[in-house]
Amino acid sequence: MIDITEKGAALRAAAEGRFDELPIHNPDVECCSRERIRAIQLEKLIAQVKWTYERVAWYRDQMDEMGVKPSDIKCLEDVRKLPFTDKHALRKTFPYGMFAVPLDEVVELHSSSGTTGKPIVVGYNRHDMDVWNDCIMRLVQMAGVVPTDRVQMAFGYGMFTGGFGLHYGLEHLGCMVIPAGSGNTERHLMMINDYQTTVLIATPSYAMHMCEYGEKHGFDWENSSLRIGLFGGEPCPPALKEEIERRMHIICTDNYGLTEVMGPGVSGECLACRDMQHIAEDHFFWEIVDPKTGEPLPEGVPGELVLTPLDKQAFPVLRYRTHDLSYVITEPCACGRTHARMKKVRTRTDDMLIIRGTNVFPSQVEDILAGIEGVSPHYRIEVDNDNGLDHMVIMVELLPEAFSDSFEEMDRFRKQIQTKLKDTMLVSSDVKLIEPGGIERSFGKTKHVTDRRN
Repeated sequence: MIDITEKGAALRAAAEGRFDELPIHNPDVECCSRERIRAIQLEKLIAQVKWTYERVAWYRDQMDEMGVKPSDIKCLEDVRKLPFTDKHALRKTFPYGMFAVPLDEVVELHSSSGTTGKPIVVGYNRHDMDVWNDCIMRLVQMAGVVPTDRVQMAFGYGMFTGGFGLHYGLEHLGCMVIPAGSGNTERHLMMINDYQTTVLIATPSYAMHMCEYGEKHGFDWENSSLRIGLFGGEPCPPALKEEIERRMHIICTDNYGLTEVMGPGVSGECLACRDMQHIAEDHFFWEIVDPKTGEPLPEGVPGELVLTPLDKQAFPVLRYRTHDLSYVITEPCACGRTHARMKKVRTRTDDMLIIRGTNVFPSQVEDILAGIEGVSPHYRIEVDNDNGLDHMVIMVELLPEAFSDSFEEMDRFRKQIQTKLKDTMLVSSDVKLIEPGGIERSFGKTKHVTDRRN
């Protein structure tokens, strides 16, 4: 018998194929047959479409225009009769146009980050919070978390779903949650020692920063109490995960979710298949479609992930286009779970970049630069990953009147632009000033972004 509360024990169990030694939150559901999974999905889909049609005017109008009634949903494939939903529809109905319950039944409100203007606002009633807790408890136990764990939260709280979603689920599981919040790395390391923290929640890039800071200041990662890292907020490349596991002597898993359909907990990584994530299929119906046509793609073929939450009452969403590229397989996993696995998301169909856990849009950069005197409308963004950390360079073309032969003057102007970008986008970047006309012009659609991380 392996004691998985010992440092490194869960990874050893996985390496030896002893998955029966690792916790599964709800094996009756997570390990059931594909036939039962589909039966659960169909029952819930029929009920969810009826609930949404009757309570959300936007969906009722869309379905009426398409000539679709809830009674038309008789099999899972009938989901294709329903309208797609995207972030633009959610912003148009800001703040409460998509809510399906009276506001006095809403117990929590969250919003997603975006470009400019109105965010996407979502709400949860008590039922939704119970579903969310269930999803979180599943994914954390995939990493070997147990009720006796002490969990240190390095996510920020506020309108972001990640911090609160994981907090509630872990608390519900029985863990001690330490709401440390983001920033102040020295304090985080002190708390790990003082409170004997066993689980760290952070973005992978911040975990790497903590690792390097700790090494520099003599923190003994090998003998620390920490044994698990639960990551989210940004993609976690395999090389970065391996580096953190090796240097911090912990298990690292990451999860997938988005505010519009729930938050963290849509899918999570088990220890048997480290580049895939199990979808909570009894709570989310998935589709993979051609990003251009919206037509379904066969299992295992990469395309755009479309999600329909099956249990959401306060803020139901049908066929949400995530713009995330992935593929899905349904064969059983060595860990014992039968729920489908999705390839971890590294790329998107739209132009949004995720830089160290922060959403960055080229249009956002464009708007900031437009407000700076002496800057032309021509710019480029280049993103690399150096030693596991995202690095963004923004090349800014100057107008002739702003260009100077003085290095000191140009460097002062560059730093001003750099500060303005960071203050608005909340993520740092390097700025390079380009002489007038120095950025290549395009006769077609301008490509503002070069992402070399993939």
